[in-house]
Amino acid sequence: MERLTDRGVIKEILNRHGFTFSKALGQNFLINPSVCPRMADAAVSSDNVGVIEIGPGIGVLTNELLKRAKKVVAVELDKRLLPVLEETLGEYDNLKVINADVMELDLHKLIKDEFGGMEVAVCANLPYYITSPVIMKLLEDRLPVKTITVMVQKEAAQRLCAQPGTRDSSAITAAVRYYCDPELLFHVSAGSFMPAPKVDSAVIQLTLREPQVQPKSEELFFKVIKAAFAQRRKTVLNSISSSLSLDKNEVSDILNIAGVEQNARAERLTLQNFSDISDVLYDRRY
Repeated sequence: MERLTDRGVIKEILNRHGFTFSKALGQNFLINPSVCPRMADAAVSSDNVGVIEIGPGIGVLTNELLKRAKKVVAVELDKRLLPVLEETLGEYDNLKVINADVMELDLHKLIKDEFGGMEVAVCANLPYYITSPVIMKLLEDRLPVKTITVMVQKEAAQRLCAQPGTRDSSAITAAVRYYCDPELLFHVSAGSFMPAPKVDSAVIQLTLREPQVQPKSEELFFKVIKAAFAQRRKTVLNSISSSLSLDKNEVSDILNIAGVEQNARAERLTLQNFSDISDVLYDRRY
């Protein structure tokens, strides 16, 4: 069905199905006709791509993905939208809709069952409240996925795509860059949605790759990153000491061995710095 970005068409469809927007689920449907084609173009690089879409809503982005991809599996948590999607996208035979919480899905099994022989991508207009958990699940699960193209809150996009050593970098910046290369593609105004959120958004693309550092313990590596950023105004010496309940003299010694300045702030450290710190700590404690 075309014209899914028309407010009148959307209201008519939703009224017919008795649907009301859920603030708890962070539902904001895209109505800017130029946004979804650009997202779909970025996500689908060939006609042999299978796409996992998270939260299709009424199918505006899904419609564009279906025109380009070999198959789309749309994961929708809100069962009230299933009959809506049946109406708006019923003409396509390369769509499968799954009523589930993506955070609880076995995505490895889904990819194996649904996308045999295809290159796989993820594309989504993510609710703001679940942006980081979904992205980290997709990355930590080490899925056989080439790219993740998602719409997120503008500030979140800036953090996720920040360069190491800059003020915008954070714990999630470091975690994301461990797994992939992030890129901010374009900004999207709040008026592009229905209902309009209070903030602007941005579309980012994460290109997955093998980690460029090899810490002895990934678990400890991420603990060190989280501890270093836990108290951003403090030095890594004080923040790591406080957050991991370690003696400050020991942390000072660890930083010296790792070649990290005592008064450095977390945002100034590279992934290699964090790996070196965690490796020294690992050798001492494990």
